Amino acid sequence: MNHTEWNPGKLIELSGYYWKTCTLHAAVKLDVFSLIGEEQRTGAEIAEKCSADEDAMTRLLNALCAMELLCKKEEKFANTPVSLSFLCKNSPAYTGYMIMHHHHLVESWSRLDEAVRTGKAVRRRAVHGDAETRESFLMGMFNMAMNLAPRLVQTIDLSGRQHLLDMGGGPGTYAIHFCLANPRLRATVFDLSTTEPFARNTIAKFGLSERIDFMPGNYLEDEIQGKYDAVWLSHILHGEGPDACRMMVRKAADALEPGGRIFIHEFILRNSADGPLFPALFSINMLLGTSGGRAYTEGQLTEMLEEAGIKDIHRIPAQTPNDSGILAGRK
Repeated sequence: MNHTEWNPGKLIELSGYYWKTCTLHAAVKLDVFSLIGEEQRTGAEIAEKCSADEDAMTRLLNALCAMELLCKKEEKFANTPVSLSFLCKNSPAYTGYMIMHHHHLVESWSRLDEAVRTGKAVRRRAVHGDAETRESFLMGMFNMAMNLAPRLVQTIDLSGRQHLLDMGGGPGTYAIHFCLANPRLRATVFDLSTTEPFARNTIAKFGLSERIDFMPGNYLEDEIQGKYDAVWLSHILHGEGPDACRMMVRKAADALEPGGRIFIHEFILRNSADGPLFPALFSINMLLGTSGGRAYTEGQLTEMLEEAGIKDIHRIPAQTPNDSGILAGRK
């Protein structure tokens, strides 16, 4: 393991890193990258397009150049290949929704000391926020899953499986890609009724309406109808406390046919809970925004599966951003 050699300079750099973060957030919120597009524009032109102060906008653009997210030639600014691919709204790889979701979390992170003192959340969950907050969260999750799902489904063998339950599956991103990779597989997405229009529209775009259906329900309150030979739970356990998670895993296991397989995709902590870094920080993010949510260790998730009657529990090797991992087992 590589260890950081801390010194005053590195501590100050870490302390002030949010300056870069806020610069990126402001540029995305103002849609600077999309306004530039494939053109070269002056600060005055960009400021006029988004009704901003010219001097202030030019300072922002110069900082983005220093961060190597824009380039500058003869007082004109242009996108880099990276910003064209990931920061312009017309790009299929646009990541701005997730960046704006992070922007909406900044205020709560500035109150982390309060959350630690009280042990209570200091913000509402994103799905209960205003329209802009909900859009950033839902589209950010969708974009990330669309990038990750095609790679993850290749690591999971569902050959011979007939019916997959995507529990808390939102727009059905993983159900879609599991069905694309397994032509004989059917899937059911189980999530809140408010998600259904988005899910059905997304499923239809992939031509899978005949193979993927939607079951409205709340996994905390409702029992799951039907029987399945595979269940997928992706990034839903971290939003709840341990007791609710045990209940959710039990419901998933109860929905399985004998011999059925269950898969949990989460930001998984090592059993000492002191890393990897992103799951450890993500656990703090859940403290700030939920009443009991957190990142769980592999041992804790394994115990939940064992209590629900799941056997042959093992970790599936998967290369993912931010140290997410997959635990699998059999009923």
